[in-house]
Amino acid sequence: METKQMIADGKTALGIEFGSTRIKVVLIDKDHHPIASGSHDWENRLENNIWTYTLEDIWSGLQDSYQNLANDVKEKYDITLTKVGSIGFSAMMHGYMAFNKDGELLVPFRTWRNTMTEEASEKLTEAFSYHIPQRWSIAHLYQAILKEEEHVKDIDYLTTLAGYVHWKLTGEKVLGVGEASGMFPIDIETKDYNQTMIKTFDNLIKDKKFGWKLENILPKVLIAGDKAGILNEEGAKLLDPSGNLEAGIPLCPPEGDAGTGMVATNSVTRKTGNVSAGTSVFAMIVLEKELKKVYDEIDLVTTPSGDLVGMVHCNNCTSDLNAWVNLFKEFAQNFGVEDVDMDQLYGTLYNKALEGDKDCGGLLAYNYFSGEHITGFEEGRPLFVRKPDSNFNLANFMRVHLYTALGALKTGLDILMKEEDVKVDKMLGHGGLFKTEGVGQKIMAAAVNAPVSVMKTAGEGGAWGMAILAAYMLDKAEDETLDTYLSDKVFAGEEGTTIAPDEKDVEGFDEFIKQYQKGLALERVAIDVM
Repeated sequence: METKQMIADGKTALGIEFGSTRIKVVLIDKDHHPIASGSHDWENRLENNIWTYTLEDIWSGLQDSYQNLANDVKEKYDITLTKVGSIGFSAMMHGYMAFNKDGELLVPFRTWRNTMTEEASEKLTEAFSYHIPQRWSIAHLYQAILKEEEHVKDIDYLTTLAGYVHWKLTGEKVLGVGEASGMFPIDIETKDYNQTMIKTFDNLIKDKKFGWKLENILPKVLIAGDKAGILNEEGAKLLDPSGNLEAGIPLCPPEGDAGTGMVATNSVTRKTGNVSAGTSVFAMIVLEKELKKVYDEIDLVTTPSGDLVGMVHCNNCTSDLNAWVNLFKEFAQNFGVEDVDMDQLYGTLYNKALEGDKDCGGLLAYNYFSGEHITGFEEGRPLFVRKPDSNFNLANFMRVHLYTALGALKTGLDILMKEEDVKVDKMLGHGGLFKTEGVGQKIMAAAVNAPVSVMKTAGEGGAWGMAILAAYMLDKAEDETLDTYLSDKVFAGEEGTTIAPDEKDVEGFDEFIKQYQKGLALERVAIDVM
C-alpha cells in the first residue's frame, strides 16, 4: 500500500535506456529500489552497409517498453500510472543523427557500430592531439564532410539517440556531459566542449563555406543534477499514446550507457572504476588528471558530473569461453547426463581454474571471435596453443581461457596503470564473467592489481542508473555532489563482496601477458592462413 501511494503521489523516478538489443524501463521508489519495469527487444539492421535503427523502431520500441512498465504497475499495485516525479533517458553512446531546420532526419541514424570513419578518426586525432575513436559523432560528421555528402550543408542540429528522444519529448536540445563527451572532447575545467578544438575543427572545414559553425549545431552540455526541461503535451502522447501519462514531468539531462553504468555501480568517484564483462568487455577508471600522451587504446569520456574517465573497450570477452563450456556440456550429454545444469557446469569449471598454475602452465589462447583494435586486428580467429612440455590439465586450460578473456583489456589498462601511473582504489565488476561467485573477481583483481567488488544491485543495469540520475536532480540537497548522493543515499549499507589481488596471481598474470604479447604473431598467421 505504501508503494501504491508513492506511485499515486508521483514520488518516483523513471529511467529509460536504449541498449543495443533491448530498451529497458525501470521505475524506482524514493529509496531508489526498482518497483516496476518494462522492456522491448530490438535489433539494429544493416541497410546500405550502415548499421541503423529506423525512427519507427525508436518510437514503437519506446512506446512498447513504456506500456509494458505501465502494465506491470497496474498488475502489481492495481493503479494506473499517470505521473512520475522525474524522468531520464539514456542510450548507447556516440553515433550520428543529423537534422535540418525543419527537424527532419537528413540521413538514416548511424549507430556506434559503424566503422566507416577511419580517415576522419585519424585526421581529427592528429589535429586535436586527442584520441577521437571512429564511433564518436564528430568522426561521423567529419567523414561525411570528407566524402562530400550532400546533406552536410543542411545540418541544423546534430545529436545522439538519447539526445534525439529527449528533444522530441521536451523541445530541449541538450545532453548530459557524459553523453556529450562521446560526441566531442570535453574541457574538464569548464564541463563544456573544448573551445580550442571547436575552433580547430571550424578552421579545418572553413573552405567548405557551410552555413553553420560546429558549436551552433551541437546540443548544449548539462551536468548531473541540472534541470533539462519538462515533458510537454506532445511528448507525453509520444511516450504514452494511451493518454494516461500527464505532461509537466521534469526531465534530467539525457546520458549515455557508459555514464549510467558508472552510476549503477557507484563508480563516479576519482580513483574508482568499473568493468563490464560479457560478450565484449570495457573498463572505465575515473582519472585524477589528464593523461600525458594520446593513446589509440584509451578513449577519454566523462562521468555524468564531468570528471575525466579513461576507457578501454575490447570487442571480445566471453564468447570463446562460452564455446568451450558448451563443448564440456556436449561431452557430459554423451555420458548420459541429459539435463546439464549450466550454472553448476560454469561454477565447476571456473572454480577448477583457481587450482591452475599462476601463469597457466605455459598454455596460450586468444578469444578473438572478431577483430580487436587494442592489439591491432581487423578480424579474429579463436586460438588455443601449447608446447609439448606445457602443463596441460583442466585447471590450466580453464585458467588460460579466463585470462585471455581479459587479455586485450589488460593490455589497455597496463598503459593507464604502468605508463600513466593511474591509481585505482577499487574496481566494480558486473556482467556474465562475474556470475560464478569469486572466480571472475579474483582473475580481474590479478589483471588490474586492485580490489574488485561485485554488488548485488549490479544486475539492475543502466535503466536503473538513469532513474537514479533522475531522482538525484529532484532530491539532492544544495551542493550535494553525485558521488556523495550515491554513497550516502543509494548504496549506503549495500551488500557486496570484495576480493583483493593476490600477489602471486598478479605476478602470474603479468607473466602470461608477456607470452600473450609475443604470441600475437600466431594470431596474425591464423588469420592469414584460415
